[in-house]
Amino acid sequence: MRIALAQFAASTDPAANLARVADFAEQAAAQGAELVVFPEATMCSFARPRADAAEPFAGPWATSVRALAARLGITIVVGMFTTTGTPRVRNTLLVTGTVEARYDKLHLFDALGYAESRQIEAGDRAVTIELSGHTIGLATCYDVRFPTLFTHLAGLGAELILLPSSWAPGDGKLHQWRTLVTARAMDSTSFVVAVDQSLPAASADGRTPTGIGHSLAVDPAGAVLLELGEADELAVVDLDLTSVAATRERLPVLQHARSL
Repeated sequence: MRIALAQFAASTDPAANLARVADFAEQAAAQGAELVVFPEATMCSFARPRADAAEPFAGPWATSVRALAARLGITIVVGMFTTTGTPRVRNTLLVTGTVEARYDKLHLFDALGYAESRQIEAGDRAVTIELSGHTIGLATCYDVRFPTLFTHLAGLGAELILLPSSWAPGDGKLHQWRTLVTARAMDSTSFVVAVDQSLPAASADGRTPTGIGHSLAVDPAGAVLLELGEADELAVVDLDLTSVAATRERLPVLQHARSL
């Protein structure tokens, strides 16, 4: 499966971000990608109050992305904020194209002096999709610190787990990012494609989650197949998802896991 990683820094303007999504998706389709993955909060960066930008899942921003995916014949995974009918919103992944799905972020980043839960309501279920005969799991950013989600997705049949992110910068955060993404691939014996926002020129307050770049594609044995730099970039990677079964046969950690 050819997958495009679309790494860029979202602004606080959903219309401008939609134009960037269209540009990257068109480039991905031209390079033969079947799936293009964008970061968390692509619709609008965390620098703007979430409720100000949130729309219904069937609202105009998502509808435009659906039309784009249909026109290009590509599946798009992109982060947005969706309304709930309450002051808090959902941190949502829109999946659209040959398959239609949503994932609402399960684990909220209430850590390191930040409280995502002040504006975000957590999701309540793990989600997989089926694409070209393969099962793909969905996760978002802080979810990467919770190994059981990744092994659960693998237990549901996921051979690939997508991880859109807006990874806040800070001391040691790049090391943590690389380590956690690689570890989750090894825990779940799955491919992991983690797409972060690029490093912006400056953060509004030094604490707002933005991005550090370094989007990654990691194989089920933990080998890094692709790592981007800090800047905006589109890259494609070809993954042989049929190889996952052989890896799991040689290294059956999912079968060996015990409940304690």
